[in-house]
Amino acid sequence: MRAMAHEHGHDHDHEHAHDHHHEHEHGHEHEHGHEHEHGHALTYGAGRGKLLFLDAFSGLAGDMIIAALVDLGVPLAVVETAVSALPLTGFHLHVGTRTRSGIVATAFDVHVSEAQPERTYATIRAILDAATLPDAVRARAHKAFRKLAEAEATVHRTSLDDVHFHEVGAVDALVDIVGSAAALEHLGAQVAVSPLPMGRGFVKARHGILPLPAPAVVSCLAGFATYDAGIDFELVTPTGAAIVAANAEPSGASRWPTMSPERVGWGAGNAELKDRPNLLRAVLGARTHGQAQARDHGGGATHAVLEANLDDATGELIAYCIEELFTAGAVDAWATPITMKKGRPAVTLSALAPLAAADAVTVALLRESTTLGVRRHDVSRAERPRRIIEVATPFGPIAVKIAEGSTRLGAPQMKPEFDACAAAARAHGVAVREVVAAALRAAVLATENA
Repeated sequence: MRAMAHEHGHDHDHEHAHDHHHEHEHGHEHEHGHEHEHGHALTYGAGRGKLLFLDAFSGLAGDMIIAALVDLGVPLAVVETAVSALPLTGFHLHVGTRTRSGIVATAFDVHVSEAQPERTYATIRAILDAATLPDAVRARAHKAFRKLAEAEATVHRTSLDDVHFHEVGAVDALVDIVGSAAALEHLGAQVAVSPLPMGRGFVKARHGILPLPAPAVVSCLAGFATYDAGIDFELVTPTGAAIVAANAEPSGASRWPTMSPERVGWGAGNAELKDRPNLLRAVLGARTHGQAQARDHGGGATHAVLEANLDDATGELIAYCIEELFTAGAVDAWATPITMKKGRPAVTLSALAPLAAADAVTVALLRESTTLGVRRHDVSRAERPRRIIEVATPFGPIAVKIAEGSTRLGAPQMKPEFDACAAAARAHGVAVREVVAAALRAAVLATENA
């Protein structure tokens, strides 16, 4: 038996803080090494309107994220059910406890018992599409895998579909990404992550020696605050970075958000670190009144608007640029028709990005478009709190986005996920408006009974 690194595109073969142990055991059953002792299990949507803060003072990995969420109170069955929906065999899960500096934390491991084929990103997408997952969970998993694949494709200068996930056939990545997607969707909270510590040194990978932090980690964390951890160790894995990039918002340079903690969960890594406990702390709580006011009224710049005028870009290039702006961290991107010198038809390509992601989005705009310069002006953005619920309809489960807020903002706004409605309409041979209407009715009932 050997401890193997977290999987990712062109994986590491070394041991590190957050690796899984793979043993020669058979089956797909789950071993339960502990019971949650921090209170009642969190019900579906228990985090709506609240903040989930990942306090990653020792970094993070996919297994640590799942472990911390289970310790917080997300039922282990939520993770197990999602993982069991994957069309994969030859592995099982184990959940137990580890003690770090006197803190008893939950540990989550994947045990692989059968040889696995190498899988490409195209294969991973097909696996996720074939799995019987709720649409909202599938969407989260797709987003995280795309972040990971894009990072690897950039590093190795290959196409997305050709990115290979070598590590035990990407079983670890699939379990961590799908399991965390299910847990986060069950909770329904807004997710923020602390500045992330970057380990130093080098790591042996399949294609040679790589510097730490791993190149894929750096690519995934565009827009997130990082700092030198002062330790020769891999503290943030590519899978952990991809999960954060797909589901969390940066906290900027702030070490701790303005919140009222209500519940805490601890997730443990495998290795003992000399200078810190190898733990991830997940804190669920309410945003304080002061922070809620800042979100409603501004209180200083929160975002940047970045834009450039283009008179020599094709529609195809502009569409691609918009996708890349989103990937770099923009929360919105758009093209506006304009007229430039000599009467030339052109467009203004614009993006709205959180301040922490503004530089990364600027780089993407300069890199992918034909512009030679980017204008920037900082703005404040008032936001309605948002959450996603999944409702049952005669056409299957549909994810619905709900925008709420204080009473002065009026009634909540509800919008079913259109792609899910369209897929259900095709599958049942009905007009998409029927599915949308059914999802809205179900969402209204769900919120009234909540």
